[in-house]
Amino acid sequence: MGKRSDFERKDRDYYDTPYEAVIPLMAHLPFGATFIEPCAGNSALVRHLSIHLACTCLAQYDIEPQNSDTKEMDALKLQEAHLGSAEYIITNPPWIRTKKSGYLLHKLLEVFANLRPTWLLIDSDWHDTKQSGKLLDDYCLKIVPIGRVKWFGNMTGKDNCSWYLFDKNKWKDYISPTIEFYPRI
Repeated sequence: MGKRSDFERKDRDYYDTPYEAVIPLMAHLPFGATFIEPCAGNSALVRHLSIHLACTCLAQYDIEPQNSDTKEMDALKLQEAHLGSAEYIITNPPWIRTKKSGYLLHKLLEVFANLRPTWLLIDSDWHDTKQSGKLLDDYCLKIVPIGRVKWFGNMTGKDNCSWYLFDKNKWKDYISPTIEFYPRI
């Protein structure tokens, strides 16, 4: 969780994705889109997108599956064979990006964005760090801020969050190399 939090972090940075965090993303996905969820946890994000946008999750994976719909797999090992005809990868990944962790978030971002357009829910401050520079330049297309998220029922987190769209083909269909930044709704 956030850098200013005074509570103990959960193992593997496992936090269920609340419905309110998904609402701003819905305007940026086509109705009925197909996707893969590589850090599925208890499938909360899958349920929200399936119910409210008729999106179809073709497969969900997690290093420690929380239900029978999720297959066990380390997201860093995600490959083309796991994706089928999925249009997107959509997930709320671990935010861990320390040297000690091997910059896990950044490794996941590169694996995912090299396979499919990828929506990640991460802290908004990330794009202001030195660590993000090359990844933003190489992969980021959109940033959709959502504000602070209530991760634990009524307890609001201390960091603002955003959905980021990453894609290895960032420059293929774009004339201008700018990142689209959307106002909060």
